[in-house]
Amino acid sequence: MTDPAATGEPDIVCSDLVRIFAVKGRDGKAVEVQALQGLNLRVDQGELVAVVGASGSGKSTLLSILSSLDTPTAGVARVAGRDLLTMTRKQRVAFRREDVGFVWQQTSRNLLPYLTAAENVGAVLAIVGEPKGAQARANRVNELLDLLEISHLADRKPTALSGGEQQRVAIACSIAHTPRVVLADEPTGELDDETSVQVLEAMRSVNRELGVTTLIVTHDPTVSEHVARTVQIRDGRTATEVLRSTRVDEHGAEHAVAEEYAVLDKVGRLQLPDEFVSSLNLRERVRLALEPDHVGVWPGQKQANDDEGESS
Repeated sequence: MTDPAATGEPDIVCSDLVRIFAVKGRDGKAVEVQALQGLNLRVDQGELVAVVGASGSGKSTLLSILSSLDTPTAGVARVAGRDLLTMTRKQRVAFRREDVGFVWQQTSRNLLPYLTAAENVGAVLAIVGEPKGAQARANRVNELLDLLEISHLADRKPTALSGGEQQRVAIACSIAHTPRVVLADEPTGELDDETSVQVLEAMRSVNRELGVTTLIVTHDPTVSEHVARTVQIRDGRTATEVLRSTRVDEHGAEHAVAEEYAVLDKVGRLQLPDEFVSSLNLRERVRLALEPDHVGVWPGQKQANDDEGESS
């Protein structure tokens, strides 16, 4: 397999991703539910991205596909240079073991309860067989615990750790085998606000220090404040993106800037943000106008009312 780092290929690529589930309806007959409806997503090497969306938007389905726990019905899905649609069972095991790291919401999925923090991290290294030698592995464990600022918790088992401390150990486990991509599913879902900030800052620090591509899937919109790029999923498609940056004004003062973009699909469709639609009471249809450097959008109902007034 060609190393994606050498080709400059994004670490996560989804194109026209479709996932259809067959479920039983009230009458007992099979009904198709389309969880993903042509979703497109690109995450470049080293990016830290949050994917947000309400319950039922498709974000959990997306994560299941990216982690190779599920297979899409149609489209393209590639992670760390691997085609997720064509992998064999053996290749999927190797993919999860070598190419990706996971941080789940539930501690029971992240850590073994009968091992200490250090032993949990060491277990990951033992499974992948790297680095060679007991001392080298011990050194690697110490480096990771230092990076997450939890060296003083090395000898504690999960039951003796707070929720935030458990998630820091989980992050250490997720990067122990130096994966190209870390996938985090609601990593702050069971934490209070203050602890959530600490865990998110820990993930941002790891992303910055190691350059590991990180995708956080969450329903919590406040997570987006800790990443430079937020992708919102709605009705099984990427709807909008918010890009955050810091700019310096003419006086040398730094200002945080957030810019929101609608995502166009291949046929030119886009979803307007909910607050735009509700604020202007947009419904059924809207008026459009093509200007030299932008497109204007107005409530269609207003035009209809105006026409009625002119005719009366």
